[in-house]
Amino acid sequence: MQGMMIALISGALMSIQGVFNTDVTKQTSTWVAAGWVQITAFLVCVLAWFLTGREPIGGICQVKPWYTLLGGVIGAFITITVIGSMNALGPAKAAMVIVIAQLIVAWLIELFGLFGMEKTEFSFRKLIGMGIAIGGIVLFKWE
Repeated sequence: MQGMMIALISGALMSIQGVFNTDVTKQTSTWVAAGWVQITAFLVCVLAWFLTGREPIGGICQVKPWYTLLGGVIGAFITITVIGSMNALGPAKAAMVIVIAQLIVAWLIELFGLFGMEKTEFSFRKLIGMGIAIGGIVLFKWE
């Protein structure tokens, strides 16, 4: 239940952040807004690090595989693409498409055991669920 609550909070915060970032972008530029998001996120993380135990920073040099350190780079592109999609589609449509894309990619990662994740079996039920979710987007977007 705790995981479900955290996921719900995460989804809500992502939608709110997307709206805020889109507004900041309209008043500045994409790169200024994305940079602001990343800098303020870094500052919050530094503050949290000071308040919660100060694990050694050098541990980051021991992370394997190295490509998992690209999360921050990916985060910058997430910020930019969320801003662009919310600006073009509006918050509700953008969030729906973003969530479906997350779901499809996450399922493929599990299905093929990518990035060290445990491989799962193919399921027609999950495939049908994906189809229904995509149909929901089409229905929601239908004018």
